Amino acid sequence: MSTDALHQLSFTVSGRVARPCAEVYEAVADPEQLSRYFTTGGARGRLEAGAEVTWDFADFPGAFPVTVVEADPHHRIVVEWDGEATAGGTGTTRTVFEFEPVDDDTRTLVTITESAWEPTGDGAKAAFGNCEGWTGMLAALKAWVEHGINLRDGFYR
Repeated sequence: MSTDALHQLSFTVSGRVARPCAEVYEAVADPEQLSRYFTTGGARGRLEAGAEVTWDFADFPGAFPVTVVEADPHHRIVVEWDGEATAGGTGTTRTVFEFEPVDDDTRTLVTITESAWEPTGDGAKAAFGNCEGWTGMLAALKAWVEHGINLRDGFYR
């Protein structure tokens, strides 16, 4: 976790998936695939620039809207959603997914950066919780894309 002049907290997690960028990107952008390994209550809407989609987690009840700020197929997705203890006065947090080809695009480095948390106890608690969530998402993404296994099934309940 880093602090940007103590105005906001952010964090970055990353991992490698043994599949080409296009396939890994699609596993995040496609609501059907995302629902199979991450959004346990379902995802509605493709992650395309300007879209407002819905993510729901059966293990953390409550569907919520996610705004897609940017989508550059096979390279980058930027989303925002409402949060408590957020910095900057917008009331939202921002998450950036980056997909980088590794080993002649036989593998993909996925990097997830989330920002806009207040540098307070509540902001740190929210940021640490989401850092745990995105780390779990990366592991679940790898297991799903490489082996067709849903790691979240029964994990939280």
